[in-house]
Amino acid sequence: MTLGVETDVLGLDLTEITEQQRAEVVAAHPRPDFKNRVLKAFYEGMAERPDTTFGTMNDDVLAHFDPSFSRKDFVEIIRNNPWPE
Repeated sequence: MTLGVETDVLGLDLTEITEQQRAEVVAAHPRPDFKNRVLKAFYEGMAERPDTTFGTMNDDVLAHFDPSFSRKDFVEIIRNNPWPE
């Protein structure tokens, strides 16, 4: 399933599928405005819980759609954690 999602969403290994196979899949499962729609769906699924995106590619999606989104900085979290030196 992961390989299918990576091909569908990211285009990874798309060259491993023939033009005919792609045409058959798209005929059965059309992709109107897929890139924009899938990004919007990702955003809508995370917008209310932005802290769950830390350390994932999902924070890229939030940053793209929400200019007020503030990413957490992993280095600063380590440097500012409460453990004494």
